[in-house]
Amino acid sequence: MTTLLERPPRTVAPTDRQVRRQNRLAWIARHSLAIVLAIMFLTPVGYLLLISVMTSDQALTSDYWPNTWHFDNYVRVFQVTPLPRYLLNTVIYAVLATAFMLLSSVPAAYALAKLRFRGRNAMFLAVICVMMLPPQVVTVPLYLMWARYGLTGSLTPLIVPMLFGDAFCIFLLRQFLLTIPSDYLDAARVDGCGEWRTLIRVVLPMARPGIAAAGLFQFFYAWNDYYGPLLYTSENERSWTLSLGLASFHGVHHVDWNLVTAATVLAMAPIVVVFFFAQKAFVQGVTLTGVKG
Repeated sequence: MTTLLERPPRTVAPTDRQVRRQNRLAWIARHSLAIVLAIMFLTPVGYLLLISVMTSDQALTSDYWPNTWHFDNYVRVFQVTPLPRYLLNTVIYAVLATAFMLLSSVPAAYALAKLRFRGRNAMFLAVICVMMLPPQVVTVPLYLMWARYGLTGSLTPLIVPMLFGDAFCIFLLRQFLLTIPSDYLDAARVDGCGEWRTLIRVVLPMARPGIAAAGLFQFFYAWNDYYGPLLYTSENERSWTLSLGLASFHGVHHVDWNLVTAATVLAMAPIVVVFFFAQKAFVQGVTLTGVKG
């Protein structure tokens, strides 16, 4: 009588292709929420790009894919509007407003964060109150003041106020400066540095992420600002910015949405490039800001 021995089942090792597929599926499962959010954010941008190369008759119809591709829309934008002038005005407004804001806000934030003087908390409370104040509240008196000096119709009313600081950026920079240990500042003072020299030689190099974040916030705000240019420069087309120039595409009877979207893509491109080059400092500055109250 013979006894049959059952052989154990043979295990087959997965191939490299199966391992890669399993890893890919596991990666998709782990990042499924981020993938869904990315698709939600990128879908309008993709639709914007597709409309920008459609004909005027096909734009904003039920078609999501161009019947014919018209990349010449990006050339026509420059032919129907003075887009380079709008771009130059926007660059002047964004760069000067950002530079003036940093020049005035950094010392104010340093004083509120590191200097001890009577009334410091009251001044910080005033900054928070100004930050919460809607800009429309002071629109009429400010407009009357600039009109009295004959400066409406130019970029001056948009740029010069930045020399007096920005409440939001002062708050942001103050929160970041609180994270810098005071021992470094005390050591600099012991070595004979005054407050200005301590600010320039010690604080500024350590506060670069916070300064970059505040600068980018102000730059993005100025680049996309529509209310300010509409209020102060609408009477003079030579001072229009990109946001105001894009609004000029809205005709009375017909809107060329393909040209509007093409101009929008051109207006978005520089700021997207700036963000990708500075995103590391921007994220670091926003992350570290607000650690201390």
